[in-house]
This record gives sequence, C-alpha cells and structure tokens, in this order.
Amino acid sequence: MVYKQVVRKALFRLHGGDAERVHETTLNTLARLSPLMRFSTADNNPRTVFGVRFPNPVGLAAGLDKDGRALPAWPALGFGFVEVGTVTRHPQPGNPRPRLFRLRDSEAIINRMGFNNAGSQELAAKLDGLRLKVPLGISIGKSKVTPVEEAVDDYRQSLRALYRFGDYFAINVSSPNTPGLRSLQDKTALDELLQELTATATELALGQPRKPILVKIAPDLSDTAIAEVLQVCSDNGIAGIIATNTTLSRDGLAPADQALAPEAGGLSGRPLTERAREVVRFVSKETDGKLPIIGVGGIASAEDALRMFDAGASLLQIYTGFIYEGPGLVRRINQAL
Repeated sequence: MVYKQVVRKALFRLHGGDAERVHETTLNTLARLSPLMRFSTADNNPRTVFGVRFPNPVGLAAGLDKDGRALPAWPALGFGFVEVGTVTRHPQPGNPRPRLFRLRDSEAIINRMGFNNAGSQELAAKLDGLRLKVPLGISIGKSKVTPVEEAVDDYRQSLRALYRFGDYFAINVSSPNTPGLRSLQDKTALDELLQELTATATELALGQPRKPILVKIAPDLSDTAIAEVLQVCSDNGIAGIIATNTTLSRDGLAPADQALAPEAGGLSGRPLTERAREVVRFVSKETDGKLPIIGVGGIASAEDALRMFDAGASLLQIYTGFIYEGPGLVRRINQAL
C-alpha cells in the first residue's frame, strides 16, 4: 500500500512523467544500492524446471534490466530468477524517443523500445565474474541492422558470446518492435533457426548436457500458428516456451487511455491477462503438459499468478505488474504459493 500511495506516485511524477527517464533513474538507483541489499529471495517453494533449480518460481521478465545493470538487486527484492536482455549481437540505440508510455487506468504499458542494448559482447563482459544467487536467463534477439535472411548467424554469435553465463536462453522471435522479427515464428524460418542454435549449444556444451533453450512467442498468433511453433520446438528438442510477449491488440483499454491506443508498439499489463493465460492453457493442452511453460503477461496479483499456474505454467515472470504494484507483488505471490 505504501508503494502505491507514496512511492509509485512520486516515481510517476518524476522527470515530468517521462516513463523512460524514470525507468533509467530507478535502474541506476538499484544498481548503486544493490551492493548494500541483503539477499532475500524466498526459498520456500523451490522447483526444478528443464533441469534448473529455482528457489521460487517468480522471475523478472526480460526488458526491465536489458544490460544486467542491477542484477544483484533483483534477488534481494524476492525474485527467484532473472532474465536479462533482450540482447542483440550488435549494440543498438533502439527506436526514437518517446517510446515508452504508461496507460495508468488500464495498468498497462505500450513500448516500442526496439531492443536498445549495449550488445552481447558488452553483456558478456559485465557477467564475467558475477555470481548471481538465482538462475539467470538470457533473452537473445536479432539486431535491427541484420537482414532477416542473415538472422541465424546473428543469433548464433550472441549465443556463443553468452553461453557460459546463462542458466537458460530465451530465443525472442516475437517482439513487435524490430522489423521482420515476427516472421521468424513461421515454421520454416523457425526450424532453421532452432536447428542451428541447438547445434551450436551442443557444441558449446563440450560433452555436457546443453543448457536449456526456450522460445518466446507472441500472444497474437492463432492456435494453428502456435501449434506449428510447438511442433518445430518439439522437433528441435526445445526445453520450454515463454508465453507471451507483448501484444499489438488494444482490446481492454480503459476509456481514459484510448488516446494512447494509436501509439505503435507492444502492449503489456492487465489488458493482456486473459489472452496470456489462454495461450498458456493452449500450449499446455497441446503438449499434454509435458513442455515447461514460463507464463508471463498481465500478472498483477497473487490471484493472477495462481490462475496462470492452473492454466499450466511451471514458472512465472512479471514486469508491468511490478511497475504498478511494486516489490510487494513478488512477496504476495510467493506467500500465496
């Protein structure tokens, strides 16, 4: 309650309400404070998923700390795992500003960040020597300057640079903010990409079991398209699915937020709650519950989390819910479990 009544109000007013500047200030503050923050991740609901032990199943979604600037802070706030990125082979500034918009009445965000990040080599240098106390996922995407027909090598170079640092890798082919990226969800393109990445991971594993590779999918795919993605994942030994990314739909926005609906970009937050759960339920049913799913999208309460687990998720990730509800959301979900 203190977060929503005091902290959130102050943050949302900071920098004249510029959402991206507030995000940067918050991340910088957490980075400075993280050496002083005591490790506090709840370990009262551990689970092992795709061969990785998680002290609790509530993770930080990719996008909030793209370059791993505040990594020690997230376990101190209760997260059971952290996903950095999305990172690309080449450093890139992302799309022009403004590119991040709060839709307060809808408890949602529209972003068209465009994979702004320092590049996979810079992230590797940052992770070298770091000992994170929870599992680390690394989300990999395509560089904007790389043509779609050369995407495979672009992903492969990032995987090579970062393989020894991640506990699992998320292949992001579903962001709406990089031209042509979602075409990589098509059956033939995805099959080629995953064949090469799993082969590269096997090579890098040096005779050990290869680290898990997951695929992150869009909520805007039809059931038929999702079923095709799942078949390709099965054919290539993919360890799990992350469902879902942001949506291009503007359904469910509050009247006060309709003025922002035309802004380009992906929508996250409460309007995505039902659709994300539907996709998780479909994936679970289609795979007979045998393929692990990280459920993400519109989780803003402990009840949302429990329903996501009921739909078939093995783990959860939050981002927008964390922005609107604060660190207490992580604690409430873990307590509910």
